[in-house]
Amino acid sequence: MSSAEFVSIASDTLRAVIHPLGAELWSITDTQGREYMTDADPVFWTSHAPLLFPIVGGLVDDTLRVDGQEYMMKRHGFARRNTFELVAHEAAEARFRLTDSAETRAVYPFAFVLEMVFRLEGSTLVMEATVSNPGPGELPFSFGYHPAFAWPLPGGDGSDADKAAHKLVFAAEEPQPVRRVTPGTGLLLPAGERTPVEGRELMLSESLFTADAMIWTDLASRSLSYGAEGGAWLDVAFPDTCALGLWQVPGARYVCIEPWAGHSDPVGFAGDIREKPGMVILAPGASHRVRMDVTVREA
Repeated sequence: MSSAEFVSIASDTLRAVIHPLGAELWSITDTQGREYMTDADPVFWTSHAPLLFPIVGGLVDDTLRVDGQEYMMKRHGFARRNTFELVAHEAAEARFRLTDSAETRAVYPFAFVLEMVFRLEGSTLVMEATVSNPGPGELPFSFGYHPAFAWPLPGGDGSDADKAAHKLVFAAEEPQPVRRVTPGTGLLLPAGERTPVEGRELMLSESLFTADAMIWTDLASRSLSYGAEGGAWLDVAFPDTCALGLWQVPGARYVCIEPWAGHSDPVGFAGDIREKPGMVILAPGASHRVRMDVTVREA
């Protein structure tokens, strides 16, 4: 993969790098060159921030059912494996587009347009996904962000902050149970478990992820902060989504903070895609936006 394939945007305080394959965010750095994204260590996980479309999570038997027909689709959909067209590129903004094709219609029989905008506004990276329905019928879909942020984040003395001191601070109290998924298939288990969130705060530890991701299907908050005292903080806003996934491979140097419009099939689900819990149903000619903002507060 050559550096020429990457697309860079910059403000006076940040630089972001995106790859057209999947329109995937690879890097966020400040003027000191400090990295706020994953190191993508292949021992753990080589992705950076895949876009999840037209499904989030897994399907029962990897099978999508539409009007009595069955289609095979792997977890998180196909957008992350397709090259997006770069349709506009300015100093601080890049716009990408993916549209349906014979290949996508073979596994997802719908017309769609997915536009992805990355824009730097000072110390904030704005990401806006817009799904449009150019077809004659309803368009059912889910969409999710899956960014892997550095854990630990950069510290104030030029080294990394204390990993064990990192936490999430939600905008609102989050007392509801968290959900888990089945090992391997990633299907949503029916029962929740007691939340590790204390009021608005969740102290991060690798033990949280030994049973895979933690999922909130109806989060009260639409923003949170991630960081540690003495280190950098990331303020993450997700005004258009109510589901959130939190995930890492234990031992890795990242944590994924994932706002979702949708989630995995519940265990045992066998219905049409339009009946899948969490789906967005888009009318012909309509569009739906899913935004995520990441603001860097340097140590």
